[in-house]
Amino acid sequence: MALPELNFDKTECGTLRLILRGEWRLVNPLPSPQALKDILSSGEGITGAAFDTRELGDWDSGLLTFLLGVINQCALGKLSLDRTGLPSGVNRLLALATAVPERQGARRAGVRLPFLERVGGSAIDFWRSLLDMLDFIGEITLSFLRFFTGRARFRTSDMMLILQECSADALPIVSLISLLVGLILAFVGAIQLQLFGAGIYVADLVGIGTTRAMGAIMTGIIMAGRTGASFAARIGTMQVNEEIDALQTTGISPIDFLVLPRMIALAVMMPLLTLYADLMGILGGLIVGVLCLDQSIMEYYYETIRAVGLTNVWIGVFSGFVYGVLVALAGCMRGMQCGRSASAVGDATTSAVVTGIVSIVVATAIITVICNILRI
Repeated sequence: MALPELNFDKTECGTLRLILRGEWRLVNPLPSPQALKDILSSGEGITGAAFDTRELGDWDSGLLTFLLGVINQCALGKLSLDRTGLPSGVNRLLALATAVPERQGARRAGVRLPFLERVGGSAIDFWRSLLDMLDFIGEITLSFLRFFTGRARFRTSDMMLILQECSADALPIVSLISLLVGLILAFVGAIQLQLFGAGIYVADLVGIGTTRAMGAIMTGIIMAGRTGASFAARIGTMQVNEEIDALQTTGISPIDFLVLPRMIALAVMMPLLTLYADLMGILGGLIVGVLCLDQSIMEYYYETIRAVGLTNVWIGVFSGFVYGVLVALAGCMRGMQCGRSASAVGDATTSAVVTGIVSIVVATAIITVICNILRI
């Protein structure tokens, strides 16, 4: 293996010829461009430089590093450099390495719009999203009409899988959260009620609060983060893979085939999950009442029965039904509105969760006001 060599030869016209021999690889000791600098500083009337690589062997990035140093030395000495003697591959790599970077300020900077224009743009976007939501609700309404008349087309097996996902698969997380919420309500109430010797009324607080509002709200939020996000991600992925376009091409309505089963499943199962969450919340309050307030199980049970009426239970069940519809609507709508990229699926999933939770909060306020007006 021939070691790398660097020789200089000055022509009659004042051009310095750099003769490269041997294998210019990083495993070998490579010459330094400093030798060229010494020759240029000697002032021998050199007007330019050229390369002679006829005896050059194998090479790698070590040769490129040396040549970049030579180019810099010639630029500092204001000498012309002829690269025609270099191999074509070396010339291409040097062209990439010495490409002129983008000039600062060449790209047009982003223009910050005036405040009123930004407000107007946001208002227009909100109005368009509202129209899209109304259009989607109209399509779902027509789909339900086709379902009640027996003309909706979807697979029963898909419906059963979605029912399982919205019910049995959600029980562990619903159990945990509802139990903890009941514990928290009981602890907060016990601290204040014990000051007045009214610890028995912890059962009233937990029972009414859980059955009337907290059971349905916490179940709705759980399903928004779990099932609503799942709906958006699955439908959004189908949108990216053009599977929804394939359904439309074959004459199958995506609303009937994808959205309708999910709407029905979540609307049916949410009231049942709400009842289960109520039970777990009351159980959490029972644990606090027995262990911290020295109440008996039967004493807590009878106080709960006395305080909680069917009106509170039905309000919670109805709220759970509404939340189920809203969560399914948000998840399916964001999935159908998903773009055609992987990042769009993540955006649709995030938007579905946010939309679902905000809808639950707004619906809770509306139901509370209506119940107050009706005095129930």
